Amino acid sequence: MENYKIVLFLCNWGPHGAFQALQEDGYKIPGEIKMIRIPCTGRISKALLFKAFEMGADGVALAGCAPGACRYGSGTYNAIKNTEDTREIIEVLGLGRERLRLATFLPDDVDPLKEFLSDFVADIKALGKSPIVSATSKGDFPEESFTESGQELLAMAPATTAETIRKIIEKHDAYACQDCGKCTSSCPLALCGKDFSPRTLVGSLIAGEVDSENVKNNIWSCLTCGTCYERCPSEVNFPLLIQDLRSVLFKRKESHQTHGGFFHSLMRSMASPGLRQKRWKDLPSAIKTDPESKTLFYGGCAPYFDLFFRNHQQVKNANVLNDALRLLNFFDVTPRILENERCCGHDLLWSGDRQNFINIAKLNCDYLNSLGIEEMITACPECYKTFAQTYKENGIELNFKVTHLYEFLDTELERGAVTIENPDITFTYQDSCRLNSLEDVRDLPRKLIRRFSNGNFVEMQNNGSTALCCGNSAWIGCDAFSKALQVKRLTQGRNTQSDVMLTSCGKCRIHLGCAMEDPFSGDKLKMELVDLTSVIADHVRWE
Repeated sequence: MENYKIVLFLCNWGPHGAFQALQEDGYKIPGEIKMIRIPCTGRISKALLFKAFEMGADGVALAGCAPGACRYGSGTYNAIKNTEDTREIIEVLGLGRERLRLATFLPDDVDPLKEFLSDFVADIKALGKSPIVSATSKGDFPEESFTESGQELLAMAPATTAETIRKIIEKHDAYACQDCGKCTSSCPLALCGKDFSPRTLVGSLIAGEVDSENVKNNIWSCLTCGTCYERCPSEVNFPLLIQDLRSVLFKRKESHQTHGGFFHSLMRSMASPGLRQKRWKDLPSAIKTDPESKTLFYGGCAPYFDLFFRNHQQVKNANVLNDALRLLNFFDVTPRILENERCCGHDLLWSGDRQNFINIAKLNCDYLNSLGIEEMITACPECYKTFAQTYKENGIELNFKVTHLYEFLDTELERGAVTIENPDITFTYQDSCRLNSLEDVRDLPRKLIRRFSNGNFVEMQNNGSTALCCGNSAWIGCDAFSKALQVKRLTQGRNTQSDVMLTSCGKCRIHLGCAMEDPFSGDKLKMELVDLTSVIADHVRWE
């Protein structure tokens, strides 16, 4: 017999009065329901709603106050927005929107509440058990999941934290630090006034100050943009050092997550083998795809970003995926796409959750290798770096070529007979940290821009190898210094007198777009953010 788990978030006011009356009347609450009494359904964020599913719930219900009866004014309105957004997200994820339901009740709505509970339990049983396997987010590393670099971390696991940190320092040769300060003098966070220094952090770790709150905060504050690594005369790879340090802290149940950890919960859930997602349900009919193609287009997590932020910034990253597919079609490539496309695992790894990164990477590897494809093309910088480099570094071998869309476009444009018309705008360009860290592709965005610019491309003060990060990485932290960095970058953009800031990364558009919402800045930071892929798709022509 299946053991169903249903979480009921019950508002402390009207619905709780009806719930108490039910119990006083002798009604036996269905055993599948686990009630959580809350002050207001408006306090239950998208992250909390989804967390219940990540932890094994088969269904989630909210019982709130009727519209106009909320003691806090906007609680019911917020609950409706959060519920609708989350229902759309779990529909794309393959859970089905009917597993999440919101209903409102007055204190005397005893029979309606009874009917709601009974019907919801029956509906969940009809849907069956949730395909999400409760993620082991802080367990021991599975030995079979690691090769060289991972085995080193595995070997550290039984040791004390101090010994583990010492081995990580040795692994990345951080003892070679020359104390020159070039890292700190170029760090975007330090330049924005944050008390952060890669050099000082390494020195503190060598001195054994592992449990210092300042040290731990700095481990989570690092943007892992790689600027320090570019400058280091000893070639200490500080971003990878930070990656391993976060894995240690994560095992100690210490982590920093923005948006209530929603995106990390979502990505851990994708490590469940039984999920069957619906990633491309809104694909325009004009785009041609082929389920038997040897070329796969991998979209990344853009659809989830759009749904999560749709009531805040009206984010439309999925449009960039459509534009990428239009470009492939333009060059006579009809790619395969996957409805059940999983996250690459980038954010899990960089937030310290190495175990679930390995879990999702192995699922991806087994599935993708079985398709018989010869090439994967992606427009996402993080997907590209993860599939092309990080999987191999962790002993996960893909049997096909991984190509960034810009590499594909550069090759096709070199053949001739195609031109990109110059847009009638002035524009600048925001570098992607992950593309900037890869020598083979870091220059491609500007090479493509030079194909259609004609005196209307203006670089920002910090560009190329000195470019500033957008202020956040892997949904880990967002504070006043992150915002200061974003304001600095947008100010640099505005100083170019450009109409548009081109980007290569969906997260850059989200984070910089968020900074533009600052009510104290008014229109001083406003700029249109457009993906380079979309500009090329709109202006490419046959000669």
